[in-house]
Amino acid sequence: MTGKERVNILLVDDQPGKLLAYEAMLGELDENLIKANSGKEALEHLLKTDIPIVLMDVSMPDLDGFELAEIIRQHPRYQKTAIIFVSAVHLTDMDRVKGYQSGAVDYVSVPVIPELLRAKVRVFAELHRKTRESEQLNRELEARVLERTAELERSAAKQTDLADRLQDADRRKDEFLALLGHELRNPLAPIINATSIMRLKAGTDPDLTWCREVIERQAAHLTRLVDDLLDVSRITRGTITLRPEPVSLHTIVANAVESCRPLIDKRRHVLAVTSSDRPLPVRADPARLTQIVVNLLNNAAKYQDESGRIELSAHAEGATAVLTVRDHGIGIASESLPFIFDLFSQAGHAKHSAEEGLGIGLSLVKKLTELHGGSIEAKSEGPGRGSEFVVRLPLLPEAAAFERRPGVELPQGFGGNPQRILVVDDNRDAAESLAMLLRLGGHTVTVAHDGGSGLELAVAEKPAIMFLDIGLPGLDGYEVCRQARERGLADARIIAVSGYGQARDRTQSQAAGFDAHCVKPIELGEIMKILTGRQPRRA
Repeated sequence: MTGKERVNILLVDDQPGKLLAYEAMLGELDENLIKANSGKEALEHLLKTDIPIVLMDVSMPDLDGFELAEIIRQHPRYQKTAIIFVSAVHLTDMDRVKGYQSGAVDYVSVPVIPELLRAKVRVFAELHRKTRESEQLNRELEARVLERTAELERSAAKQTDLADRLQDADRRKDEFLALLGHELRNPLAPIINATSIMRLKAGTDPDLTWCREVIERQAAHLTRLVDDLLDVSRITRGTITLRPEPVSLHTIVANAVESCRPLIDKRRHVLAVTSSDRPLPVRADPARLTQIVVNLLNNAAKYQDESGRIELSAHAEGATAVLTVRDHGIGIASESLPFIFDLFSQAGHAKHSAEEGLGIGLSLVKKLTELHGGSIEAKSEGPGRGSEFVVRLPLLPEAAAFERRPGVELPQGFGGNPQRILVVDDNRDAAESLAMLLRLGGHTVTVAHDGGSGLELAVAEKPAIMFLDIGLPGLDGYEVCRQARERGLADARIIAVSGYGQARDRTQSQAAGFDAHCVKPIELGEIMKILTGRQPRRA
């Protein structure tokens, strides 16, 4: 890709042969690869060069990977550096926890799979690049606003010009954020397609299964970050968009305990978990509901002396699921209880200021709970007598609580009867990975990488379904769709596939004749709906 800023990637290993192998695997990314044969040499590079990604061996003679990662994280400039560990030996769960605590963001097992390594590094490199661009734009916008504000103070007569320019800057900011989301979604689409293919062709190697699941989780997390980045109005209004689905409260509790276990063990607390045998199905956003429980458990662990006790319970009261977190720590004064959920409230935590945050955790917990249709209550008998937080959520009817989620374990031939499909996308990885996924379902798939070729294939082959990218070289997706409709594809299902998903983008695709508008990356469940005709066609 010409004109892009090359990202510095530091490769650290005491074996020259492995360094050459990593260099060969990552060469096609066209990034700036820096090699170091020891932890000391790696630190010398870090002192001289801005390095956002470090790929390091765990076992090295002078400084092992854990020690080196901790040293890097202590430097203010490298607190956000993406550190990826490479390990040739089987690691226990505690080893992995130790690695993540020392600053790692991911693990790669030996033998290294080149495609997986490139996929991981490519995501972090693109995220760093786009973050730098966003920071630069923010600096430019800030400077522009300051300049215009100074003009306003010097001359009240220039206020109306100033307003127009600020609106223009805000419009361009929105356009930039939309473009940024599009560029971030493009690499995410083939990554998610590739993990779906790996799931459909799953083997028995537990390490490969773990790697696939890590990529799935991290890609889903990045997808969510991109969605949040684009939702500027959500941030400015202080609202959060939920993605609810049927979920077991028992599962949420287990996930939250797993997340908080390192902190609880570090402070040598005893965690007692009790739950009813009755299923506790709720309709909730799993990530946000886990966030609620994690926040309460972390507070319980932080705000009591070491070797304390935390009690977590989940049970049903009629049609309500009740989750309770109790500690035996510093407690809350009665006069502070009414304000404990206020933003920036730190009532009762003055003696623990070294560990307290900004006072937004409980406020966020309350807002998230209420967005789920629930409530939260704080109780305490006073300072030094512990605290109790009670979350109440509406239960789902058990009979209809858990439907099979599409796209988890699908048999060969998924998506109904075999059909002729055309995929048109100038991103070759995205096009080929989607085509491979569809072929695994028994469908006949043709691929094109520009608008003109896509239109010719559509007219010649008359596919039943087209997955058509919008931003194509030559003819864009809108024009390809219009001409395809005019030239004999009136009954084909033509699906817009784009990194842009705002309301105006969907309106424009509908006007061009598309049957549906899908935002990259497309989930496998959404693809199945299209293949089986369960996604309604537009009139």
